[in-house]
Amino acid sequence: METQTHLGTDAPHVSSFGESRRPLQTAALRLNRVKFLPMSNPISEFYKQKLQRRLTRHLNNLQIWKMARRVAKAVPAAKGAPVIFFKASSGIDDLSWNSAFHLLTSWAFRLQGIPVEYFACKSGMTHCVLGTHRDDVEQKPPCASCIYQSKTLYTGADVNWFAFQADAELDRALVGLTLPELMDFEFGGIPLGQLCLPGLRWILRKHHLDDDEPTRYLLREYIRSAWNIAQEFETLLTRTQPRAMIVFNGQMYPEATAKFVATKHGVRAITHEVGLRPKTAFFTDGEATAYPLHIPNDFELNDEQNARLDDYLSKRFRGDFTMAGMKFWSDMKGLDEEFLAKAAQFKQIVPIFTNVIFDTSQPHANTVFEDMFAWLDAVLNVIRAHRETLFVIRAHPDEMRVRKASQETVANWVAEHDVFKDENVIFVPPQETLSSYELIQRAKFTMIYNSTIGMEASIMGKPVLCAGKARFTQYPTVFFPKNVAAYLAKLEEFLSAESIDVPAAFKRNARRFLYYQLYFSSLPFGEYLETGIRTSHGLLKNFELEKLSPEHSPAIKTILDGVLNDGDFLLSE
Repeated sequence: METQTHLGTDAPHVSSFGESRRPLQTAALRLNRVKFLPMSNPISEFYKQKLQRRLTRHLNNLQIWKMARRVAKAVPAAKGAPVIFFKASSGIDDLSWNSAFHLLTSWAFRLQGIPVEYFACKSGMTHCVLGTHRDDVEQKPPCASCIYQSKTLYTGADVNWFAFQADAELDRALVGLTLPELMDFEFGGIPLGQLCLPGLRWILRKHHLDDDEPTRYLLREYIRSAWNIAQEFETLLTRTQPRAMIVFNGQMYPEATAKFVATKHGVRAITHEVGLRPKTAFFTDGEATAYPLHIPNDFELNDEQNARLDDYLSKRFRGDFTMAGMKFWSDMKGLDEEFLAKAAQFKQIVPIFTNVIFDTSQPHANTVFEDMFAWLDAVLNVIRAHRETLFVIRAHPDEMRVRKASQETVANWVAEHDVFKDENVIFVPPQETLSSYELIQRAKFTMIYNSTIGMEASIMGKPVLCAGKARFTQYPTVFFPKNVAAYLAKLEEFLSAESIDVPAAFKRNARRFLYYQLYFSSLPFGEYLETGIRTSHGLLKNFELEKLSPEHSPAIKTILDGVLNDGDFLLSE
């Protein structure tokens, strides 16, 4: 592992950025020329947008580089054991929101005199998750661009670069293994197959993986790379004896492997993800994607808090919200006359809300059914036994998101099972802007796998039958049977009942949980960031470094207290 400190005008990082100055000028010149091309020309518009993104990226990197140098010059004498920062699965060549949260937090630590060690990839993986090309799995990741970006972020800091080194013994052990054998593969006491599986499912956008050579190849390379990370990270832990480590997400194999090694050595591992509000982050000692929250039993929303939550909900029910920078609805339409005419032919309406495969494939989601499609298979039998009920299967709006489109979709499942032939089923595709909330209002009860709409339905006072572990199921918010038999029995009970009594605690807990998500656990970083050309990326503002102090920033104060004093990473009211 190569350790470098980048500081000064002769640093390798600066020369890397210097090499980009000519493309920066060229991009600006070309952008100016493109302005005079006919706007009706789609090719001209395409290249204009491409050049705008490129120019914005370089300008943002220049801003990061300048701020990083200011941080490096202002860092006081370090004291105490270091904190390790590692993120390899959030942005290759641009500042994603999580990359921004990661960087700003590390700057705040350094400015408080807390030593920070960055663990960074320098072609240290044969194939990383974000650099995987689904249609050409052997295509190498864009290491040069990624390393340039990392050098920009870590200007003037202690960086522990790791390169890839093959392990002959491991390579021999992987020869000829089937996909199931690779999924359960362990080596050196580390469950490498299981650590790599979430990332593989996420990037392939499918839960049920094909036992073919491209899939086996990817998993083998992920395992080889994960083992290399484990060895390099263990060396770093032994040398630095850190007080804690902070990683993005913790589910993709690079961070999951480092987290596993840290835990084995008794080092506290903290994960982070985007918060529920725009430009906010969520930090936790647990799994960030599972969103563990401790809400005191005696916490009740006061009048001001209730009004604040109601204002948020009124906007959300109109489709006026974003998730991780993405706005799904440009408009939301109500139930039309054709739908209402069809619904009038049935005794009752039951909507079925599915989720995206990269959320339902997380290890902590599938505690009742093996996966979401196993749930749909079981539900389909019930649908066909209850022709008096109109079931509305609603695909998640994120299922066909650009650059994240699922390969294993609910639409495909509907087609494969001839669901269109069932007169008591309506399928709503992901791009359809039908109001889910109007659907819930007219429904007898709502069925979900693990999507947030279930919590919102509970807030509306409606009965919800849940099939997968969700963030909000850590508290009594929905009906959540503990096994398949109990789930199917509860489903039959609901379909046959004249009415369904919903415990008052469901609505109370759902409101409390959502309020905690929004206003206690979502740590604001908007003072330092603005939205980029893509809403999933941020641009660094110019600000005084004092604003990264705990005295000025509630978010920084909360994170510092969480790491240094075993705090709960929740804002004070």
